[in-house]
Amino acid sequence: MIRVELAAMLRRRRTWVVIAMLNALPALVAVLLATTQLGPRPGSGPPFLSAVLSDGTLFPLAALGIVLPLFLPVAVAVVAGDAIAGESQTGTLRYLLVRPVGRTRLLVAKLVSVVAFVLVAVLVVAVVAYVLGRLLLGDGDPSGTVTSVSGSTLSQAEMIQRTVLALGYVTWMMLGVAALALLLSTIVESGLTAALGTVAVLIGSTVLLGLEAADVLQPYLPTRYWLAFVDLFRDPIRWTEVVRGVAAQAAYLVVFLGAAWANFGSKDVNS
Repeated sequence: MIRVELAAMLRRRRTWVVIAMLNALPALVAVLLATTQLGPRPGSGPPFLSAVLSDGTLFPLAALGIVLPLFLPVAVAVVAGDAIAGESQTGTLRYLLVRPVGRTRLLVAKLVSVVAFVLVAVLVVAVVAYVLGRLLLGDGDPSGTVTSVSGSTLSQAEMIQRTVLALGYVTWMMLGVAALALLLSTIVESGLTAALGTVAVLIGSTVLLGLEAADVLQPYLPTRYWLAFVDLFRDPIRWTEVVRGVAAQAAYLVVFLGAAWANFGSKDVNS
C-alpha cells in the first residue's frame, strides 16, 4: 500500500507542477541578483539573501528563507489536504476501504506519501538553488570558508554539516503543517477546503506572532520557530530555539496525527 501511494505521488503531474512553482520565485530572485548586483542590506530580507552576491553557494539557504514563510507550507497543505479528502470527494475512498486494507494502514500510507513529498520538495529547492547560485552568483571564497551569521569563519565541512541539519530542520517544520492538513483532510470532503483551512491557521499564527498582546501564546504557535534554522549558522550554534522548534513540531505531530487517526477510524465513508 505504501509503495502504491509513493508511486502515485511521484507519477502525479500535480506533484511536479507544485515543486516547479516552488522553485520559480528563488530562480527569479537569483536572476535579478545576478543581473543587477543589488542585494538587500545585511539584516533585511530573507535569511542569507544579503550574502549570496559574494558567495553563491549560500543561495540554497536563501531559497529556503524565501519559500518557507508562505510557498512551501501552502504546497504541503495542498498535497496533504488532498490525501483523504480528495479520495472522498472523487468517491474512491469507499472503494479503497472495501479492499482488505485497514483504515490505519491507509492513513499511514497517505502520511508516508506526504512525508516523501515534503522531503522531495525541500531537496529539489535546495539542489536547484545550489546550481543557480554556483552558475549565476559565483563560488565565494576559493578556500571554501564561509562567514557565519555571527561573523566567524566556518569551514566547508562545517557548512555542509550545518546545511544538512538545516534541510532536516525545515523538513521537520513542514511535517507539522502536513499533520494539520491531514487531520482536516479526514474531517472535510474537499481537498481545497482542507488546504485553505490549514493556510488559515498558519496565517493566524503569523499574525499573532506580530501581536504583543499574544506574547503568552507565541511559544506554542506553529510558525513560531520556522526560521530558527538560521541559528545553526551562528558560531557557536544557538540550540535553544532549534530544540524548542523540534519539540513544538513533535507535539503538533502527536496531537494532529492522533486526532486524524481517531477521526478517520470512525469516519462514515458512505455519508
